[in-house]
Amino acid sequence: MNQNWQGQNQALGNPEAQVQKTAQMNERDFTNDLLATEKAMTDSYSIYLNEASHQALYQDIWNIYSEAQNEQRELYNLMFRKGWYKLEPAEAQKLQQKFQQFQGYTSQFPYGNGTIQ
Repeated sequence: MNQNWQGQNQALGNPEAQVQKTAQMNERDFTNDLLATEKAMTDSYSIYLNEASHQALYQDIWNIYSEAQNEQRELYNLMFRKGWYKLEPAEAQKLQQKFQQFQGYTSQFPYGNGTIQ
């Protein structure tokens, strides 16, 4: 995988695989649609898993959730490899601010010693 940092505030990604741009859906459109569908499905399964009360049904949905999550990851990896999914590097200052923000929340934990590991 050719992962290029193209400058401090530039996107991380691979060269974009070209697809024909027409009124018809192309490979990128279909893959993006599948990825969005898998994300929505795993979100819904996650909510169910948090609220399930029947153990056997929970286990069945857990298996389906795991398969959907794996498919979502494979679709993401495919899109990243083809250059259809870019990542923006986070600025160090923003990361530090978020870390400090969430570090402050640890004092509210009802367990542990209030530290993030």
